[in-house]
Amino acid sequence: MGTWKTGKLRRSGVAALLAAALTVSAAACGGDESAKEKDGSPSASSENQGGEKGGEGEGKTLPDTSKVIATLKGEEGIEMVLHSAVRDAGGFLTVSGEFKNTGGSRYTTSVRWSGDEQAVARTGRSVAAMTLVDSKEKKRYYVLRDTDNRPLTTSGYQPAIDAGESLPFFAQFPAPPSDTTEVSLQFPGFPNAPIEIS
Repeated sequence: MGTWKTGKLRRSGVAALLAAALTVSAAACGGDESAKEKDGSPSASSENQGGEKGGEGEGKTLPDTSKVIATLKGEEGIEMVLHSAVRDAGGFLTVSGEFKNTGGSRYTTSVRWSGDEQAVARTGRSVAAMTLVDSKEKKRYYVLRDTDNRPLTTSGYQPAIDAGESLPFFAQFPAPPSDTTEVSLQFPGFPNAPIEIS
C-alpha cells in the first residue's frame, strides 16, 4: 500500500474516532438531563413550572383529608369539615379543613367569613372571622396577621362554591399553652365545636 493511501486511511480513522467520541459525549449529556427529569430532580422547565405554581408564593395547599376531627353543618347544605388542629414548634396552631357544598345549588360564601375588622376586610375574602376559645385559660385566640395586616388564612377565594365542590382552608393562630389539649372553634354561620389539638 502506498504512503499516500496509508496517510489517507489514518486521517479517515482519526476523523471517525473523533466523531464517535463526540456522539458518545453528546448522548451522555442528554442522558443526564432526561435521567434528572425522570427521577424528579429539577430541570429548567420544571423549575419554571414550580415558580408559576406558587403564584403568590403560597400555592394551593390542600389539607390532609385522611382524618376528620369535626364536621359542622351550616345553612343551605354547606359543611365545615375540620381535618386537623396542629401545634408547631414555632408557637403557632394551624387549623385546616374544607368547606363542602353538599346542597343541590351553588353556595355564595358569606361576607361575614372575613370578619368585622375593616383593615382585614380590605385585604379581600378570607376566613379571618374564625376564632378559638380556650375555656380552661379563659382566652380567645384570633387569626394571626402579617406585617401588612393580612390574615394568615386562606384568602382570595372565589365568592361561591358549586354544588358538590369544596373549598380547602387553613387558619393560623397563636398556640395555647402546651397543657391545653382542646379548644372551641367559632365561625359565623356554623355551630361552635370543640376540637382536639394534636
